[in-house]
This record gives sequence, C-alpha cells and structure tokens, in this order.
Amino acid sequence: MRPRFKAITATAILVLSASQALAGDPIRKIEILSRPQASQPQEFQSVQLIAQQWRKLGLDVEVKVMPWDQMSDVVWYQRDKWDATAWQMVGRPERSDPDEIVYNLFHSSTADKGYNFIGYKNPEYDAVVEAQRVEIDPEKRKELVHKAQQILAKDQPNMMLVHPKQTFAIDKTVWDPASLVNQSGIGIRNTWTFMALTPLGEKKDIILNSGDNVQAINPLYISGGVDSWIFELVYDRLLRVGPDGLPKTWAAESYEWKGDKTITVKLREGMKWHDGKPVTPEDVKFSFEAAVSGEAPMYAPFASNIDKIDIAGNDITFTLKKPSASFVTSSLAKINLIPKHVWEPILADLKTKDENAESYQEKTPIGSGPFKFERWLTNEEVVLAANRDHFNAPKADRWILRIVPNVEAALGMLRSGEINFMAEFSGDPQVLIKAAEEDGDLEVVSTVEMGFRYIGFNERRPPFDDPAFRRALSAAVDRQLIVKAAFRGFAEPSNSVVSPALEFWYDKSVMDNFQTGGEVAAKILEDAGYTLEGDVLHYPGDQKETIAQ
Repeated sequence: MRPRFKAITATAILVLSASQALAGDPIRKIEILSRPQASQPQEFQSVQLIAQQWRKLGLDVEVKVMPWDQMSDVVWYQRDKWDATAWQMVGRPERSDPDEIVYNLFHSSTADKGYNFIGYKNPEYDAVVEAQRVEIDPEKRKELVHKAQQILAKDQPNMMLVHPKQTFAIDKTVWDPASLVNQSGIGIRNTWTFMALTPLGEKKDIILNSGDNVQAINPLYISGGVDSWIFELVYDRLLRVGPDGLPKTWAAESYEWKGDKTITVKLREGMKWHDGKPVTPEDVKFSFEAAVSGEAPMYAPFASNIDKIDIAGNDITFTLKKPSASFVTSSLAKINLIPKHVWEPILADLKTKDENAESYQEKTPIGSGPFKFERWLTNEEVVLAANRDHFNAPKADRWILRIVPNVEAALGMLRSGEINFMAEFSGDPQVLIKAAEEDGDLEVVSTVEMGFRYIGFNERRPPFDDPAFRRALSAAVDRQLIVKAAFRGFAEPSNSVVSPALEFWYDKSVMDNFQTGGEVAAKILEDAGYTLEGDVLHYPGDQKETIAQ
C-alpha cells in the first residue's frame, strides 16, 4: 500500500500516513520568475502568495526576480531553462475574437518558436481549435470555443489568475475627457484614444508612462505589451477593431466576401509611407507573405490559411485554404502593413543567417500609421510625431512614452504634470482614485480587461509535464486571495483565457466549477501517486528526477 496524503488543517499542511511504500525521487527546487516589486507590485505579490501555498504541498519554491527584458529573453529564447513564470496577455483589439488566444497560445504547431512558449501539446485540443477556425456558424463556433476552454481547465497548462480591472488617468486640464475612447475590454489606453484625444490648451503632447522597457519596435515581432502601444500607432492594418469590438475598415476602404474562402479588399487611395513613398497593393501582398516567410514565426498563424493573393488595380483578393470565421479580425486586422522596398532586402539577407526578423531592429521604423517614429532612447523614452498626412490624423502633436519603473514615481509625475496620461498603474487603484479626489485635475477610468495574468508552466520540464501536478498547483491557490491581496479587488478571478468581458465567447462554467484549496490540491496529488516523505514532495512510483539543479 503506497503512502498517501492526509489534509490535517484547512491551510493544507500535509503529512504522510503511517503506511509506507516505494516513493519516487524528491521533486527538485521549483523556480517561479517574476518582475520586480517596484515596477509590478501586483505580479510580485501574486507570485509570493502562490509560492507560499505551493510550499505547503511539500515543494521547495524559489521566487526569482528579473527585470522584464531579461525575463522575456529567458522565457522566449531559453525555452527549456525555466520552470514557471508570471506572465500577462494584454488586451489587444484583435483579441476580441478568441482565435488568437485559443489557437496561437496553445496549438502544438506554435510550441517550438511561436507563442506556445510553455510547450503544451494535446491532439484533442488541437482538433477543437482547428475546427473553430473554419466553423462559420457563430453558435456552433461558440460551442467549440467553450470546449477549448473546458479542455484547458482540465489540463491547466497555465495557472490562470485574474482578468485585471485596468485603471487609467489623464490630466483633464490638458485633455478633454469627452474625447477619451473607452474600448471594449481594453480601456482608454488604445489607438482610438490616441488619435482622438483633444487638447484644451497649448499643451499638445501626450506624455504617458510604462513600468516596462520597450523590447522592440518591429512589425514582424509580437514582443511586449508596451511595444504594441507603439507599433499599433506607427503601422496601419487593412482593418482595425473598433471601440465596440467589431472590425472596421482602415487601410482598406471596403471589403467583400465573394464566397466562403474568398475575400476582396480595396486599398484606400493616397496613402504614403513615412518616407514619402506610396503604399501600394504590392506592399499589402508582401506584408502577408512576409508573415509566412519563415522569418516571423509569431505572425505565421495569422496568414497560414491564405492560399494565394491576387491584385487587380487597388483590389487585393485573398483566397483561403479553408473557410475562416475569424479571418477578418485575426488576420486582416492583425497583420501590420510594411513597405516592400524596406523589408524585402532585409528578409532576403536574414534568409542567409541563423536569426530571423524577430531579432531585427530598424534604426528608423517606417510605417504608414497615424504617428511617425521620431526617436528611441533605450530605458528612457520613445517619441512619435503626429502624421498630419494620415487619413485619420491625430489631434495631438506628439506621443511621448516615458519609462518609469517605479509605480510611486509614476504617480508623482502625473500629479506634478511631468506626464499627463497614466497609461499603466500596477499599484493600488484606490491610491490613484484618492489622488484624483485630492488634486481635482485628474480623470480616472477603470475597465475589466480582456487580457489576463497567469502563471505559465513549462511542460518541457518534469514535473510540469504531468497534468495532475499542474492541476494540483493551480487548485492550491484561491483566486479570491489574489484578487483581494494583490489586486485590491480591482480584478475578476479567472480560470479561462477568455475574458468575461467577451460575454459571447466566455464559458462561465469553467470558473463556477473550479474548486480550490489545500485539501483539493492534496487529493489530486494523492490520486496521481505523489507522496510526502517528511515535508518533501516525491514523484509517483519509481520516477526519477531528470533536471539537474
């Protein structure tokens, strides 16, 4: 008879029963990566709380703190070198359609170089998310998206934590609050706001903050959340997701489905790249071909269903391999338009090298968007200038991003006027609200985001390759504890990658049926054969530890 767990307290301190049997090796020290407390207090505190609960299961857990640029490099490019990491998926407009998240984040085809950096592989899941891509009927597709959420809830490839309530603020003596655009699932920090924000006086520069450094300004690389704020302004797309979450024409003045696999878009006339050259249909075709050239693995899933692209005048016709319910949102509103005359020689040169386009940084990024690149001082600021020739030219003169790693310092800069748009505030939102009440010149807006915070489990490394182990670790932590202690109530507890802000796609049952607590976690481990010897958790049976410390 093998030893078993017994939960002896509500706090889930576990001990071995008197019976003894063969146990596997003790599980090695587990590391969780987190960004620093000063820049990301919510993330840091969440990880500390999680580590405490995991230690009660008999694990030796170390929290390893890294600045964002170092952490993202380890997680992304050293995929077999880490155990678990705090991570976030930001709310981007094109993610109002769930395809990008449910497919790109978890499909096995994106595990080696794409966004599935945790290495999750499940053939049943792959089949479901492939089916939702080609299902045109909304209700049938919703059933498939719900099924995908249920499989993830069972497998727990990630430990979902919360969907944050993002809190932003502007200086309402500088900007007209009526010109703010509150985008569904995004909040007021979005491209529509940055184009519409109307100055009330002589100050006409949008000056905003980020706690994270900018990793790249690269139209072929989905790097960090803050990076996306920039490239969504510098680069146009054929369509953009509007404030209501629905796709709207943008660089394409119109689009029309000709059948279930053929769609024609008409390119807007008169557009120019920031170097003055015209935007052509050939540029559009090149942009989509670059995504599947092998040089942009993160963008490849969004163009891989395209069979061919034909040009007739200003009309560009996409013929798909299979019908795609999400193509308009997840492809036409996702792929950045890039100038062929700039990128064709770059990609040709990269074909001869080991690195791909994700590691390439233009000295002066050239797009056609509403803002032009002006300068980038690493670790300090990025400055964009309004593109007055754009068909939707901004009201502001410049967009200036200041890198402010300390949350308290960022709030001080807002109150002193050094910044006038609080684009990121990871501290206690009540502090920001109180500052607005005291000062009288700040407008505060909160929104439940479609993005989410989570712990990514590296399934390349035992014991994280065992779904039972992942389920136990996830069940050990009450999400309300994270909501209250780390996010001060400004978040919704989560067990799904689909946000409750996306009501049509969200499967409420995966949260309603999610049980947490020390006793729940202990039972999962016991049923899977894990044992405790003293206070140390051991692998099931005769399983050996294969990761060297």
